Parts: sequence; C-alpha cells; structure tokens
Amino acid sequence: MIGWLSRKPRKDRADMTSTEPLRLKRREQLDRLGSEQFDILIVGGGITGAYAALDAALRGYRVALIEKDDFASGTSSKSSKMVHGGLRYIEQGNLGLVRHSLHERQRLRRNARHLVQRLPFLFPILERDGVFDKRLSKAFESLLWTYDMAGGWREGILHQKLTAAEVLSHCPTFKEDGLLGGFLYYDARVDDARLTLTVARTAAFHGAAVANHAKAVEVTRDAHGKVDGVIVHADEREIRARARVVIMATGVWLRDWTGAKKGGEPVLHVRPAKGVHVAVPWIKVRNDCTVTIPVPGRSRRATITRWGDVSYLGTTDEDYDGNLDDVCCTRRELDFLLEGARSALKTDLQPEDVVGSIAGCRPLVAPPGGKTLEIKRNHEIRVSDDGLVTVVGGKLTTSRHMAEQTIDAAQQVLGQRNACQTKKAYLLGAAGYDPQAIVASGGMSAHLGERYGTEARFVSDLMQASPALLTPIVQGLPYTEAEVLYAVRHEMASTVEDVLARRMRTRLMARDASALAAGRVGQILQAELDLPPSTIAQQVHDYLAAIKHEKSILMGDEQ
Repeated sequence: MIGWLSRKPRKDRADMTSTEPLRLKRREQLDRLGSEQFDILIVGGGITGAYAALDAALRGYRVALIEKDDFASGTSSKSSKMVHGGLRYIEQGNLGLVRHSLHERQRLRRNARHLVQRLPFLFPILERDGVFDKRLSKAFESLLWTYDMAGGWREGILHQKLTAAEVLSHCPTFKEDGLLGGFLYYDARVDDARLTLTVARTAAFHGAAVANHAKAVEVTRDAHGKVDGVIVHADEREIRARARVVIMATGVWLRDWTGAKKGGEPVLHVRPAKGVHVAVPWIKVRNDCTVTIPVPGRSRRATITRWGDVSYLGTTDEDYDGNLDDVCCTRRELDFLLEGARSALKTDLQPEDVVGSIAGCRPLVAPPGGKTLEIKRNHEIRVSDDGLVTVVGGKLTTSRHMAEQTIDAAQQVLGQRNACQTKKAYLLGAAGYDPQAIVASGGMSAHLGERYGTEARFVSDLMQASPALLTPIVQGLPYTEAEVLYAVRHEMASTVEDVLARRMRTRLMARDASALAAGRVGQILQAELDLPPSTIAQQVHDYLAAIKHEKSILMGDEQ
C-alpha cells in the first residue's frame, strides 16, 4: 500500500527545472547564425516571433530568431498589458475571437503562471453620461453573461453586480454623483515585455538561436528563386544566415519592408493603429482593478489600471502613418486621457503628474477606410510562391495560436508535419510555481517571484553572494542591482535601455528617476560585457536623449 501511494516527479515540471540558470551570450548566438544551417529563421522578436521560435523548437526544428532592436522593443512592450477575450469584440459580433481568446488566456495562466495574473475589470453604471446608463445596464449584463459562457468562467468566477458603495471600495476616487452601481468581471494582466523575453529564452532553452540587435536587411534566394536565408547586420558584422524557410513576423514594420522579391506586390495590407498609455501616481487614483471610464464627447472609453505604485491610463486607437521607430504620446493624446480621468474621478490630474508614457502601434490587417476601432483583430498568414511566410495581426492573448498556425504554414514549405507542443508547454520559471503562496505575503520574494517565477532563486543567489546587489537601482521602485546583473548575464540585455525600459519597466513607472540610474546600469554593463567606456557613454547619452525627446513631445514642447 505504501508503495502504491508513492508519487514520482512530474516530467513536464522536472524537465523545465534546473539548478543552473540559462546563460545566453549574444556573441555566441550571433556566431551560430553564421555557422549553422537552420530549418526555420524568424525575423521579428515580438511576442508572435518569439512564440513561433518556441513552437518550432519544440517540434524538433533547427530555429533562429532575430530582432533588429531588442526583444519586445516594438508593439509587444507597448500594449495595455491585458490578457483578455475583449468585450468589444462581442460588440463587433466576433464571438469566435472572444471564445478563442479566452481559451488562450487560460493556457497562458497555466504556462506562464508567474507572469499572468487575474485582473478584475470594473464598469460603473451612471445615471447619465456614463459608458452606458441605467437603461442599458440590463443589455450590458447580457453581454457579460455571453462573455462568461464564451470562456470567462474558466477563471473560476463569474461577473458580479455591485452597489455604488462596492464600486467605491474598488476605486474611492470615483465621483459619487450619479453613480448607481457597477459590474465587475475578470480577465488577466501581464508584463508584456517580460512575457516576450521569457518566451524567447524558453525557445533558446529548447535549442533555438536567438539574437537581439541583429537587423535583417535582405531576404536571400537561391538560383531557383526560392528563399534560402537572410543577410543580418549586427555589431558591425554582416552575417549570412542560411535557412530553408524564412518567416516575417515584424508586425507593423511590414508596412515599410515585407522581405518580398523586388517589384513584388505586398501580400497583406498592414494598417498601424496608434495606442498610448500614461502613468500617474497610484495615490491619485487608488484603484485596485481596471476601471473603465467614459470620456465626454468621445465614443471610445478609457481605462485606468493599477500596476505597482502607478496607475496607467489608456488607450487611443487612431491611424498612424509616421515613423514606426519613433512613436510617442503627444500632448493632444495626453489631454484626452487626463480629461477622461478628471471627468470620472475626484482627482485633479495634471500633465506634470505623469511619471511615464508608452506609445505603440497595433498591426491591423485592413485596407484604408473606416475607424481603426471597428476593425477586427484577426490575424493573417500568407505563404508566397518563393516560400516566404508572413504573419501579421492578432493580439497578445492569441500569440501562441498565431505561432502554431504560422509554423503549420512553414511546415508546408518544408514538406514535413510535426505536431504542435506549446498548448501545455511551460515557460521558464512557471513549472512548479505557486503564485498565491509566493506573492501573498509580499516582500522581496514576492517581487522576484512575479518576475522570474521559480528562477527567482538565481537572482537571490546573486544577492546572497554579494549583499551590495540588494541596492535599489531606481529610487522608489523595488528593482535591485542584482536584477541588472542578471539581465546582462542571463537575459541578453546589452544596452542601458534594454535594462531600464524592458527588463525592468522603470521608464514607464518612473521615467525621470530611471534617467538618474542610467550611469550605474552602464557601469554594470561595461564590467560584464567588457565594453569600451565610449560605448557606455554613448548608451547613457542615448537613453537620456530618448527620455528628453519623449517628455518634450508629451508636454507639447516638441511637435
């Protein structure tokens, strides 16, 4: 009987748990690009490209992933940070996308359980001038029941109807005049940049070559006109990377370069839609969930979400035809968001209160015409006659499934058929992680846990070996010098901006304070990567200049 009761370690957990952290050296990854023959090479290190690399690696293919800037430096670090089905897609009649998104949400809740947490959404009901008034509340509840039945129930809790007092318990600064009550339903949130990075690192764990700051400048073709690789520029090197299939997963950047043959027509119409968010001190809002607010005279509603000690307001949804490498929140957009917050809340938010901002573009697939808000968030995959695979569209929540279908398409070019393994594939740090046990009591363990999961032990190993690394890197935020060191050694951070803007989200949460930390981050980078002082000085200068530029446009000083 005793033997029958004994249990063996679970293989899926055990296989993803190591006593040593994964150490990725960028120089070695670049060397692999030039020396190996790959089955699949993916251009674009956002969430779609990263998940495609993981999917292909788990199917047993030789895979490379390259990104011209840093992992998640584009749209994948500029999202609303929500993993959700999307209520407005029900309003558009796209129930299939909602049902599918909610299914994928729960897969992320399992496979990336240290990064994806439950997030309540609050819709206040107002006597007038609300997102909807009391006459429409019954219709809205029907919408929420549809959402629950489509897959919201998988979170283990259905929507709730609240009294006015209950609404105020979740957001005490909400104006009481005309407040009748509200609805609360549940989705999830994620640090989008860390999710993307973790997917890319997990792909590397399974054998993929991954390289940031490696720009594809040309898709090459053989004597028969078939795709056979890319030319990559990285660190003043030109690398000829060979691959049987090339996947373009560059998102909105497909607008400017598709990788197609010269003179070829674009196979997809990419329409960038700009979205912005601004961060303000949480104490001025005091919300414990995402609060949906009306914006007077506007059809789009805005949201306010708590993250740490800030609350961020968003978002806009407008066509964008400018420079995709320089997307910033403007003063007009800032005023729009603050106007919405002031109209709904008992707080006098001013532009000077904003501590950070992000702006990015959604990769919509649609021809010109009509409002971007009304365009469905479906994705498209195309395979050209020469074997070039292109994927674009969709959203963060459905990235795993987008990647699955993209690798299915790549297999058609390869003439092979291996099964997808990502539906139940843990990301690094997720296997065996218990978020309730780790996060509940707070402290450094909770801070590290929700960023690294079970890999948090490797960061605390650095702290234990050198207590000086417990020093906070940015005043007012919990990030430490140990996390900077870990980012450089194990997360392929190679610039000051890589560390402060994406490995940590300090540029969004404390823009000006992060500028003061740039020099110290540069010192750690220099020591670890043996970089010349002139390179570090330039990185610090570039980071400070980028902050100045962002702030100038935000405040309306620069057009």
